[in-house]
Amino acid sequence: MIGELPSGWASAPLDSLCEKLRGVSYKREEACLLQKSGCLPILRANNIDADRLIFGDLVWVPSRCVGDHQKIRAGDIVVAMSSGSKSVVGKTAQALADWKGGFGAFCGVLRPYRQLNSRYLGLFLRTREYRSQISSLAAGSNINNLRNEHFAAIDVPLAPLAEQVRIVSQLETVLAKADECQHRIERVAVFLKRLRQSVLAAAYSGRLTVDWREQNPGAIDASDLIAELELSHQSAGGHKRGNAAPPTDEAHDLSTDELPSSWCMTDLRTAVCPDRPITYGILKPGPNTTNGIPYVRVADFPNDQLNLENIRRTTRDIEKTYARARLRTGDILLSIRGTVGRVVVVPPELQNANITQDTARVSIQPALNSDFVMWYLRSTPTQKRMQRAVKGVAVRGINIGDVRALQVPVPPRGEQVEIVRRVEALLGLADRIEARYMAVKQQVDHLPQSILAKAFRGELVPTEAELAEREGRSYESADELLKRIRLSKQTTTRSSENKNSRRVTRRRSSLRHA
Repeated sequence: MIGELPSGWASAPLDSLCEKLRGVSYKREEACLLQKSGCLPILRANNIDADRLIFGDLVWVPSRCVGDHQKIRAGDIVVAMSSGSKSVVGKTAQALADWKGGFGAFCGVLRPYRQLNSRYLGLFLRTREYRSQISSLAAGSNINNLRNEHFAAIDVPLAPLAEQVRIVSQLETVLAKADECQHRIERVAVFLKRLRQSVLAAAYSGRLTVDWREQNPGAIDASDLIAELELSHQSAGGHKRGNAAPPTDEAHDLSTDELPSSWCMTDLRTAVCPDRPITYGILKPGPNTTNGIPYVRVADFPNDQLNLENIRRTTRDIEKTYARARLRTGDILLSIRGTVGRVVVVPPELQNANITQDTARVSIQPALNSDFVMWYLRSTPTQKRMQRAVKGVAVRGINIGDVRALQVPVPPRGEQVEIVRRVEALLGLADRIEARYMAVKQQVDHLPQSILAKAFRGELVPTEAELAEREGRSYESADELLKRIRLSKQTTTRSSENKNSRRVTRRRSSLRHA
């Protein structure tokens, strides 16, 4: 609803300010996706994106289907008239130049009358006020549809014509600056992603702790640590092959040549506790069971963040069958099907919970720093090695054999602790920058709507009434502009009726003389 308007402004129904045109109708078999001789392109709802027309992914129809009045002209506002989504129906984009094609049946065009600044109307249709009204008016049970009478229910705050021109000029300038600000802000997200990747890459190549090694020349190399890991498995009877598929050729290509001389290398199956080998969990957990045993799905840790609120539960009998996959606090979970490579640490709340077949449990030996291994699994080189091992068509994933074969660089114990400390400090800094970025981004994202709202309240530029009073002159108010539009429409209607009348008279005359 429009509030109090500035002096000289008026409120007008949208349908009184423009001609409404229906989209092109054609037979489905006549349409094609490639340009053909004798055909013209048409725009569809998918060509309206972020208040801009995208002239790609077009449909071509016979030119006879497109009337001259349905060809896009500069100033035309293309509207999505029908959609199953409320966010799509009513969205608009304005043509800034004539275009050789038309628009489809699920679109319409609002063609502002020539007495108006067409861009003024196009910019109003970008406002939150328009969007909220149109979503409410077009709401349907399955399909949301806009009808012509809906445009009569939308009021437009109309400024005098000279003021429209100034508003549009100022809006174009300020919105362009807001867009540039948004683009600059978005670069921060790219920078943060690269920063996090660079930190982990430096950590697991040894570059992050070059100074630590120089300051600790007496640190024992990791060979004794590797021997301790292997001895624990030998004492437990050695590695058991099981039915896991063999590792994928050329997927695991980490070499000790890439590591500092004091580092060694092992694989993930050796890094885990002998009595808790890498395994997946429940195949069919069944319906959610109140007071049952909780289990973790891949969907429960998007973006490496565990969402405890969505944890489901299975019966004790089903869980008992997969007791081998029970969790302990500090275990690492790795997604292995669907979305491969998500990593999360088990919190105390999930002690003795279980997992599904889409997740692998990794229980690191106490001799290794579990956080060191967790961050390594999240690093880009490790993620790429996992992706090279992904197989499948309908459901893609990595087999347990490849998880067990994942190579792990092993620094001395003290350096592992230092790497974790530095990684968490740097990534914590990145998190703080991101929090500030998100707060600024939220403000910047709201900026265009704030500017538009200010413009259509008459607060962006001096009003025509103020300027006229200051300069001691008269001006055409919005009410007078609306009268001029109505008079022009009446004249056009009478002219059209006279032409039709003369056409009928000539036809009757020719019939009498035939």
